[in-house]
Amino acid sequence: MRGRRALAGAFAALAAGLAARGALAAPQAAQAARPEQSLAAALRLETISHEDPAQFRGEPFLALHRMLEAAYPQAHARLAREVVADYSLLYTWRGSDPKLAPMLLTAHLDVVPVTPEALPDWDHPPFAGEIADGFVWGRGAIDDKGSLIALFEAVEQLVASGFAPRRTIYLAFGHDEEVGGGRGAAAISELLRSRDVKLWLSLDEGLAVISDTGGIVGSAALIGVAEKGFLTLELTAREPGGHSSTPPPETAIGRLARAIQRLEENPLPARIDGVAAQMFDALAPQLPFERRLAIRNRGWLAPLLEWALARDPATNALIRTTTAVTMVRGGVKENVLPQSATATVNFRLLPGDSVDEVIAHVREVLGDDAIEIAKRTADEASDVAPTDGAQFAALKGALAEVDPSLPVAPALVLGGTDTKWYGRLSDASYRFVPFHFDSSDLRRAHGTDERLSLDNLRWGVRFYGALIRHAAGEGAK
Repeated sequence: MRGRRALAGAFAALAAGLAARGALAAPQAAQAARPEQSLAAALRLETISHEDPAQFRGEPFLALHRMLEAAYPQAHARLAREVVADYSLLYTWRGSDPKLAPMLLTAHLDVVPVTPEALPDWDHPPFAGEIADGFVWGRGAIDDKGSLIALFEAVEQLVASGFAPRRTIYLAFGHDEEVGGGRGAAAISELLRSRDVKLWLSLDEGLAVISDTGGIVGSAALIGVAEKGFLTLELTAREPGGHSSTPPPETAIGRLARAIQRLEENPLPARIDGVAAQMFDALAPQLPFERRLAIRNRGWLAPLLEWALARDPATNALIRTTTAVTMVRGGVKENVLPQSATATVNFRLLPGDSVDEVIAHVREVLGDDAIEIAKRTADEASDVAPTDGAQFAALKGALAEVDPSLPVAPALVLGGTDTKWYGRLSDASYRFVPFHFDSSDLRRAHGTDERLSLDNLRWGVRFYGALIRHAAGEGAK
């Protein structure tokens, strides 16, 4: 998952905290050692997405295609496979009832790079695919090859058992999610759209079962029902420049600095509504008494509650469109006044806030027509998927099958996923990986010593199998 990482977002979304529940559900005996061996093999393939397209290497992706075909022969014999945009994969498991709208389950094939200076800090080399101490280690274990392998394992087992879906199931695996998905997931989405596919449900990476982060008693499965939007603006101040020995009262850098200060001192307004309110309401029974009281009486305690949540960057991101100055440039020499200075500002949009509204806010706050504002990238916040229909019920039913005591709550994904493309095909798009993570696990996504536990991997296989049976089996409607 890209820069702002939705898995890291899952932890941020619960900075209020979740304490550990205990051991994971016991894996099924039939799942022995196979999932971890397949994951280890996948992690050895350096399917890296670079920001610079010139660094892209296609062969590791093709090798991953071959590895999946060899590891999962029954799935490949039963499902139709298509290669899309040269390196992405789309599988179709045709259902017996054409009246049932299809479902889509996704993961992505690519991973982020590992910088050379970070290599000495890895206890297990990032592309060695080592299995040790109850974990599979390597870049992509969490994001997102663990989901890829767990999903294939579930499908292979279902095919081997003779399961035949009533609802058609698509499996989609993009090859460039880490750099926006503009070729892989976008092409898969367009291909399905050209075939007039309208999805009953789509499930992508996103949130997870979060635990051991303090503050809330127990663990919870957080299902992403929406994700924040993304807007990057460049602010530029221009002045005549000159020699530093005779500076004017205002320089380009000084003018830009004041603009940045005004933006940081005047964030967009906070509000506890929508997905954030749904999440807090669902988790209220697990909150300590004083927090539960505040949530349940937020009608008249809203200002106090917003103030408390805004104090922590993690919970602040749940209740407002955030503002982050990420890059500043200006000047080329210590004794030369620059003629221009530019700041890059990234906003993550809360559902309900639009790109145009955020730009209008920036213009108003700056109050300086001499500051140029240029829009670089923009994606509106997603729609909010329903929590009162059969689709969300299927997700809850699958979770209940593998852990009946696990609370489930809708939540907001703070980062971005390939659902920005797939969500165009469905009104019920969800974002969830079936793994248990605590704060230390989540720091490893895109970080050093990324790993996935064997219990987690097998738990994920069970979840995907249960979801397919609940959503596409004999009881599907």
